[in-house]
Amino acid sequence: MTCEYFGVCGSCNLGGLSYEEQLSKKIDLEKERFRNLWTSKIDIIRSKDGAFRNRAEFRIWKTFKEDDTFILNYAMNDINKETLPIEACSIVSRNISSLMPDLLESLSADSELNQKLFTIEFLSSTTSDMLITLIYHRKLDENWTIKAKELEEKFDIKIIGRSRKQKVVLTNDCIEETLNINGNDFKFMYKEGGFTQPNQNVNVQMIEWVLNNIDTNGDLCELYCGGGNFTIPLSKKFDKVIATEISKTSIKSAKENCALNNVKNIEFIRMSSEEFVEAKNKVRTFTRMKDVDLDEYNFSTIFLDPPRAGLDDTTTRLSQNFENIIYISCNPVTLHRDLEELTKTHTIEKFALFDQFAYSSHIESGVILKKLI
Repeated sequence: MTCEYFGVCGSCNLGGLSYEEQLSKKIDLEKERFRNLWTSKIDIIRSKDGAFRNRAEFRIWKTFKEDDTFILNYAMNDINKETLPIEACSIVSRNISSLMPDLLESLSADSELNQKLFTIEFLSSTTSDMLITLIYHRKLDENWTIKAKELEEKFDIKIIGRSRKQKVVLTNDCIEETLNINGNDFKFMYKEGGFTQPNQNVNVQMIEWVLNNIDTNGDLCELYCGGGNFTIPLSKKFDKVIATEISKTSIKSAKENCALNNVKNIEFIRMSSEEFVEAKNKVRTFTRMKDVDLDEYNFSTIFLDPPRAGLDDTTTRLSQNFENIIYISCNPVTLHRDLEELTKTHTIEKFALFDQFAYSSHIESGVILKKLI
């Protein structure tokens, strides 16, 4: 992949290296980081070299001329955290990339649509469904709605307008996605404002890596389940699944995605990991779980996909009671910390690195652990 902004844009901080060079640099760093815990084979899940992001956000920057007219640009932060106007982005999906200049031209030509516009968010699917969120520093009125609907029809996209305490949905607030995982199609609805994996090609490979490397039996407990990205494919390999998530938006999406795939063995519950530990240990009772009897579950495996802060102490202790642990991490620093505790009761069976964010220093990890005999 080539990009004229490599070395200047703050997003791709490994820009300027070849794909193999940037990946090798990250692999070497993580091998050294985890050397005290794992020295065997690390599975490497590679990204496409460019056009891999299905989600992107750009600021809007106005450059004024002497006659007070202006040019509208997309903008990122440069390596010094200053504004960097850009004309294109090499890491976004082809659907987003092809829309960007035409959308900007239409916005530039319409004062109703560009007035106090400061951010545009793109969310696309591999099936070419596209949702655009236009974010403003002003209240949106009926005139904006009329113009935005024209823009929707012109580009065959979905548009949402946002400003302070305001959300205007023109058609709907989600896109449709179909992921082929180990030869099976899974359908998902991705809502605006909910978490979605930014690199769907790597996301599919992550799910397949988990499915292909676990011995399944009994029931599954999943914490931090999001919209069911892992939960729904994994449900095919377990008798019953209980999955928790603190976000209302994500839990709603998870239930809808469950129905889309006609999956009936998952119980989604909105609660934090700490609350689930309290419920599991019968420290507290929760109205949200009045129809769920945890004693009816024969848990063999726990699946963890925590935020960057990693696991809290109570969740770590809970996890150590399961025969199998599947841990997907977005932060190798906290993963290493957590593994130092988890390996007191479990042994690492499989380790993987997922290059979800190519050309940046960020990399995701996957670890499968089995309880020590």
